[in-house]
Amino acid sequence: MLQSVSVRDYMLTHPIKVRPDDQLTDAMQVIIDNKISGVCVVDLEENLVGILSELDCLRAAVNAAYTNTSIGLVRDHMASSNLAVAHPDEAIVDVAQDMLQKNKRRRPVVEDGKLIGQITCRQLLTAVKEFRK
Repeated sequence: MLQSVSVRDYMLTHPIKVRPDDQLTDAMQVIIDNKISGVCVVDLEENLVGILSELDCLRAAVNAAYTNTSIGLVRDHMASSNLAVAHPDEAIVDVAQDMLQKNKRRRPVVEDGKLIGQITCRQLLTAVKEFRK
């Protein structure tokens, strides 16, 4: 049975990230190259300002094709309000339960406003597997 351990023990400490002023096509390439479902968006001080998912990118690309317009910048398509974040000392089981309830695959880990990591379904599965031994 999974015991309460902290997010810090399982988080990715160097999550893939982009900037809000990056071209969306560049961010899409980052997602493709790294085989991930989304990225954290940070400002120059490493403050988390948004999350960009592959669905956000797909939605933007289809819209640009239909309207025959430029695809734009990351800031035009990222989620930036009501971002769910985890604290590094939060219990991993609580974060996992909330991610399941909200049907989210990743959760940025923020301390003092700065992005310090990310916890994903893959890290949660690793935790479960280790505690099932």
